Amino acid sequence: MLDHVIRGATVVDGTGAPAFVADVGIRDGRVAAVGMVTEESRTSEDAAGLVLAPGFVDPHTHYDAQLFWDPYATPSLNHGVTTVAGGNCGFTLAPLNPARPADADYTRRMMSKVEGMSLVALEEGAPWNWHTFGEYLDALEGRIAVNAGFMVGHCALRRHVMGPDAVGGRPTSGQLEDMLRLLHEAMDAGAWGLSTTQSSTHSDGDGEPVASRHARPAELLALSKAVGEHEGTQIEAIVAGCLDQFSDAEIDLLVEMSAAAGRPLNWNVLTIDAAVPERVPRQLGASERARKAGGRVVALTMPILTPMNMSLGTFCALNLIPGWGPVLALPVPERIAQLRDPDVRAEMLRRADSKEAGVFRRLADFGRYVIGDTYSAANEGLTGRVVRDIAAERGQEPFACLVEICAHDDLRTVLWPMPTDNDPGSWALRAETWRHRDVLLGGSDAGAHLDRMCGAPYTTRFLGDCLRGRKLATLEQAVRMLTDDPAQLFGLRERGRIEVGFHADLVLFDPERIDAGKATLVHDLPGDSPRLDSKAIGVSAVWVNGVEAIRQDTVTGAVPGKVLRSGRDTRTVNTR
Repeated sequence: MLDHVIRGATVVDGTGAPAFVADVGIRDGRVAAVGMVTEESRTSEDAAGLVLAPGFVDPHTHYDAQLFWDPYATPSLNHGVTTVAGGNCGFTLAPLNPARPADADYTRRMMSKVEGMSLVALEEGAPWNWHTFGEYLDALEGRIAVNAGFMVGHCALRRHVMGPDAVGGRPTSGQLEDMLRLLHEAMDAGAWGLSTTQSSTHSDGDGEPVASRHARPAELLALSKAVGEHEGTQIEAIVAGCLDQFSDAEIDLLVEMSAAAGRPLNWNVLTIDAAVPERVPRQLGASERARKAGGRVVALTMPILTPMNMSLGTFCALNLIPGWGPVLALPVPERIAQLRDPDVRAEMLRRADSKEAGVFRRLADFGRYVIGDTYSAANEGLTGRVVRDIAAERGQEPFACLVEICAHDDLRTVLWPMPTDNDPGSWALRAETWRHRDVLLGGSDAGAHLDRMCGAPYTTRFLGDCLRGRKLATLEQAVRMLTDDPAQLFGLRERGRIEVGFHADLVLFDPERIDAGKATLVHDLPGDSPRLDSKAIGVSAVWVNGVEAIRQDTVTGAVPGKVLRSGRDTRTVNTR
């Protein structure tokens, strides 16, 4: 007897093949039948007119901590994501050195700063009862509603071995051996591989460059080689050029790391903008070089424009503009005084529009910003208005106008930067780039930057755009890009397709309605901390390993997810 039958659905199986109408039967967590199902079942439902697709795979998340207080990985699960890849950018919660209990506090403060996680939520929402990476994975086992796999972070390896010297120091030969031992132990326990960062935007809770930024190529190549000694492993790496254009040295490093491991290396995130036509060829040049060298370098890119909340009062992308960090780190009264100084503003604008600002130049057109929530009588009626219009009415330069608005709210004003790359040329370039063999959709950062951005709903928003909006991809192509493509990159065993014998990770949705709601601020984290959430529209149900986890945008309470461990749940994806 089958456990459940979904009858008469339009099945889009993840391979890119044409959709077809069929029944799909589930038994013991797997797809047991596809076609006209006559076998008896405990339950069934009529899915006529609805689309049944494999569960979506998000290749870049930071759910490492959130899964402890939110086993449903909301809102990703609501939007059809049944498998998440965590432990990215060199940042993980394990291993922790048992001889230094204070390292857990350092890790929490680093995650709060670099990934925008609530420090209170990190302190109160996770048990912190592990030391080894395997113990961390075991702490999640049996209590999550999504499938989750994790890289092991280079910063954690360095901190465990080198302590405070991990920031600024270089390992001795003995310390490097200890790091390699820890990495091997983590992969033996199921880590998907190594993640690391060299990005200039990544600083710890003390404002210092995070530990992995101090690693030299020899260290990175030794760790990469270790990755290649384990079944079903990968590398994820971030360098400064990920934000704009790689340097020659960065391309050399990414290529050499992948080739040394004989494993794919993915990086995040490829920004596509028709106004900068040289960026995509430059970034994908790393992929072409890697294939010739026996490696594979894969670029992640988002198929939507992710809405972002910013302010002059909280740490956000504005802080990452060259020269802006010191001003925006001042106490609020001093910060306001500096921002009101015309000379300071002029220098900030110059730096924001300079070549060194890279991709952050996109944030420099302050006339395009829209005012969000305000908190003072002086700003009453400004919510939803464009700064350029307000500035024209007041006879001010746009940035000066924005500063005055924010100053009235003690810098709490919410700012919405309007994207500069929402033009037909940029969308046409995106559609072309998505077809490249080394480009993968993803990069949501779900679980991070919680009160500033909400990338998790990219799956439903992209499908809605493909079905009823720009239609840059067919439904079958879009589903393949969200399911089988990432499953193949990570070597997921029997996931990513609707096929007899595969795990029954499934999402049922209405093609006439599928979409994502507007991102709204909610206070549902431990300690009443805020985050942005987005309702799933048109998603009827989501199954994880054959168990219904979502019905009509509401969690069922079931926790059928699996901790996916390398080797057991992933196969090796060779690059040679």
